[in-house]
Amino acid sequence: MMKAIGCFAVLALLTTGPSALAEETDPGGILNPDEMSLSRSLERAMEGDVDMVICSQGYLMTKGGRHHAARTIFQNCSDQGWTGTMTWMSYMEQNGFGDREDPAAAAEWDRRAAEMGDPIGQFNYGLDLLRGYGVEADPALGRRYIDKSAEQGFGIARDLQDENYDWQAVTPDADEWKFQRVF
Repeated sequence: MMKAIGCFAVLALLTTGPSALAEETDPGGILNPDEMSLSRSLERAMEGDVDMVICSQGYLMTKGGRHHAARTIFQNCSDQGWTGTMTWMSYMEQNGFGDREDPAAAAEWDRRAAEMGDPIGQFNYGLDLLRGYGVEADPALGRRYIDKSAEQGFGIARDLQDENYDWQAVTPDADEWKFQRVF
């Protein structure tokens, strides 16, 4: 008898059509929402809705060759004070990712991060000033920024102090050509 009632229930469901099943599901729902995709992160950044997770997505984008999207995320995060994205913008400007190389823009991003107290920004801006890369060389000011970075415990800044602020000691040989003064 149970089998007959069970079969009758299934038959009744099937004969009522899709409307009985539709009541059990949300017709406006999304099975797999786009909430954690890189595309959604970019949309959120463009809306000004950024946080640590959104800002970090720019790194994945630039490593994947999506430099314009990464710049959008980094710019929006920087506008809201995320200093780590400022140093990434500097990196992109320095290397021409998504645009032409722009040493002055790279140094400006480093300066912004440095002035907000970011130890990597302080170190990078100190190097810019020591090298005269993107800004007029100012070794005394460069050493002060390196010192601020070292005071915060940034190891490579301490290494640079130990090397008497010789910027070539922390520059890979492959990059030296970029920072040589030609005049």
